[in-house]
Amino acid sequence: MTVSVTPANFSFVDFDAELIRRIGDGLLEVLGIDRPVHVEVDETTPLGRVRTEIGDTITVRVESGAFEDSRKPRQQSDEATTANLGRALLRARDRISGGFGEAPADDELSLRQIAAWETYCVGRLARMGVPVNQQRWKYNFRNRHGFTDVADAAFERIWASDGLTWGELETVSLEGAGTPS
Repeated sequence: MTVSVTPANFSFVDFDAELIRRIGDGLLEVLGIDRPVHVEVDETTPLGRVRTEIGDTITVRVESGAFEDSRKPRQQSDEATTANLGRALLRARDRISGGFGEAPADDELSLRQIAAWETYCVGRLARMGVPVNQQRWKYNFRNRHGFTDVADAAFERIWASDGLTWGELETVSLEGAGTPS
C-alpha cells in the first residue's frame, strides 16, 4: 500500500511531502495496514488536530501543528510526524480490525474516552520504538481521569496493553476515572 500527500509543495510551512510519504509508508508496513492512505495537511493553521476518515482509502486530515517541531515554528519534526500519523493510523486500524467496532464515532467520543484511546495508541507506538514523551500523555490522561493512584494505575495498564477491545479499554478507563463500569 502507499501513502499520498497533499499539498505536494508547502507554502506556509517548511514541510516535505516526500518525508511524510516515507514515514507513512513505513508506518503502514509496521502496523500491517493494507489500505492506501491519503494525508491532507492544512498548512494554514498552527493547531495540531488530526482527524481520520476510513473508507477504501484512509484519509488523515492534519493541521500543520501536529507535524511541527515545537522548538522551531513552521519546521517539520520527524518525531512529531511519526507519532501523530502513527496515532491516527493505529486508531484507524483499531476500528478496521481491532475489536473497536462498537466505539462511538470520533466526534461522539468524550474527552475521557479520547484520552484513554490516545494512551493506548501512544503506548503501542513507544513499544515499536517511536520516541514519545510518556509524561505528556500521562498528564493528558490524568486531566481526564483524575490525579489519583487509581487513575495512574489505569494509565499504566492501558499504556502497557496490546490487543484491547473497545469494551476492555472503556472498562479500564471508567475504573481509572472512579466510575463503576
